Amino acid sequence: MSFADLGLSDELLSAVTDAGYTEPTPIQAQAIPSVLMMRDLIGIAQTGTGKTAAFVLPMIDILAHGRSRARMPRSLILEPTRELAAQVAENFEKYGAGTKLSMALLIGGVSMGDQIKALEKGVDVLIATPGRLMDLFGRGNILLTGCSMLVIDEADRMLDMGFIPDIEEICTKLPKQRQTLLFSATMPAPIKRLADKFLENPKTIEVSRPASTNLNIKQWLVPVSGTAFKKRDALRRLLGQDEVRNAIIFCNRKTTVRELNKSLKSHGFKSGEIHGDMEQAQRIAELDLFKDGKINILVASDVAARGLDIKGVSHVFNFDAPWHPDDYVHRIGRTGRGGATGIAFTLVTAEDAENIQNIEKLTGQKIDRLELGDTPEADAPAAEEPRRGRRERAPRAEGRRERTPRAPTPEVTVEAGASPQADRDAGSEAAPRPSERPQRGSRIEPTFAPPPRRDVRRDDRNDRRPHRDERDDGPDDGWNGPIPDFLNAVIAL
Repeated sequence: MSFADLGLSDELLSAVTDAGYTEPTPIQAQAIPSVLMMRDLIGIAQTGTGKTAAFVLPMIDILAHGRSRARMPRSLILEPTRELAAQVAENFEKYGAGTKLSMALLIGGVSMGDQIKALEKGVDVLIATPGRLMDLFGRGNILLTGCSMLVIDEADRMLDMGFIPDIEEICTKLPKQRQTLLFSATMPAPIKRLADKFLENPKTIEVSRPASTNLNIKQWLVPVSGTAFKKRDALRRLLGQDEVRNAIIFCNRKTTVRELNKSLKSHGFKSGEIHGDMEQAQRIAELDLFKDGKINILVASDVAARGLDIKGVSHVFNFDAPWHPDDYVHRIGRTGRGGATGIAFTLVTAEDAENIQNIEKLTGQKIDRLELGDTPEADAPAAEEPRRGRRERAPRAEGRRERTPRAPTPEVTVEAGASPQADRDAGSEAAPRPSERPQRGSRIEPTFAPPPRRDVRRDDRNDRRPHRDERDDGPDDGWNGPIPDFLNAVIAL
């Protein structure tokens, strides 16, 4: 079957040919005719199967007739992330180059003023993330009553990100008589309820079993010890293979993304990073560097795991085993796209056993193990990770006196009535005692006799001065016991 058999216009067929595509993928072959017939549709397909073109191509043909009105877009595409929305916009620009269709991209992280100006002129296609769309709607900058076509893309990702209530509210603002297309890699119960509520007699297309992985991707589990040095060394050995042309490396935490990218650069790799703490302009710039080949390694958090269509990614590495099995499917789906083959490595530690079991249960396949053997740590930079195992000494609290060697002192006679138990309760050093008591009204500076030497072992638990953090008696006043009565008398004067 060719694209010409799907009922697309000649102008669109020419654009598809210019883009280098000759045969439709299974999801495209089944979805495009139904969309052109104006039917509601549920498309269940794993990532990387070409489902974006499955709704973009027929939408362009449908929207080629008619005109839009100010602030009333004729179609709406909802995407869970900024990157996915920008990618769909690129597809519209590529395939709709021969048409006069206008488009607006509503995403966060960029100026809202330009987006409002585009809406005021009127657009045929509105591509948006739910958050920015709801913001503009609340400001009165957009009307959805003229929207006759709605696409909900990556619906299961919408569910994970908590966007389902926003989507339900958006659906109520659109006309009831409309065409609705819903695409998802999986079909959990909340997505099924959403489809039942807002789709009218939809046709369901399933080109792959839910949550299955691409058969063109060879998968490996690489057991390593839990230390960061071991994992980084194993990763560098894998990246050093000749067949690794470019790669995306996924981490569970943003801090790990930053640290790993810094480590790779210090070892001479051309790498970049993308994560949620970066501004939108920074994320786009890093993606462009990766697409243009100026860097060949992209370290990413799961913000980039779904939907990014980057051609020619030869390898995917999971530096951290994903916490959710669905994320594994979407992560490794960044390679092996468009019929190409790909390789995915996942570095696993003993703590990842349960996560791997859940992944293998979800995908229904056993992932092969690849033993790298012991990985030396000698070449790891000393500054790359702090030394562990030795506890850092807490800084001395301000006001504490430095401990200095005690000079030999003459023996003193302890006054009768002194209690050895009281000395023990007070700590290793008893409170200073005056050698002579000043007369009332005098200004004599008191002199102190040194405390008696105690014949106790240093490891006696009562011979330890409590650290300031262990006390709860307020600020340190320089004394280790109560203020003597004679000082109170002097202070009172």
